[in-house]
Amino acid sequence: MQKALTVSFQNSRDNEPVNVPPDRPHRLVPIVLGSITLAAAAMLLVQDAFPGLLRIRSHDALAAFTLTMIAIAYLIYQLMHWPASMEFAKAVMLAAAFLFWAANQFWPNLPHATLFNDIAIGLFVFDVFLVMLGWPPASADRSFAETGVESRGSEQF
Repeated sequence: MQKALTVSFQNSRDNEPVNVPPDRPHRLVPIVLGSITLAAAAMLLVQDAFPGLLRIRSHDALAAFTLTMIAIAYLIYQLMHWPASMEFAKAVMLAAAFLFWAANQFWPNLPHATLFNDIAIGLFVFDVFLVMLGWPPASADRSFAETGVESRGSEQF
């Protein structure tokens, strides 16, 4: 069961927190953008199965569009969940990795294309390394597998 992040306010009468879920229409924005991105990714796979369907250059543009859209959708998703500043900085870093990868896809013949690709690789590797270190400590958001892990019984992980 997915639990939405809630904003907590103090109830002045009994000093218990009152949780207010995020506005539903705002939560839909990253989902809609993500759905468009998935459709574009599916089109890439169709192009791979049927190479003559799209022009070769349009494949590069579609790949770059897909990577750019998921970066934007992820940043909007993060903004909707009000992450801590270090969590948001990490999200910006991940989005930047996708954008450098998109630049490499869109301009594969540019002299800096290899640099764009290497920056993307470095940012992805650094992001995963930070996840393995557990930095920054993530809030309990069950939207992603690496956050909000609960222990079972008395076992400690």
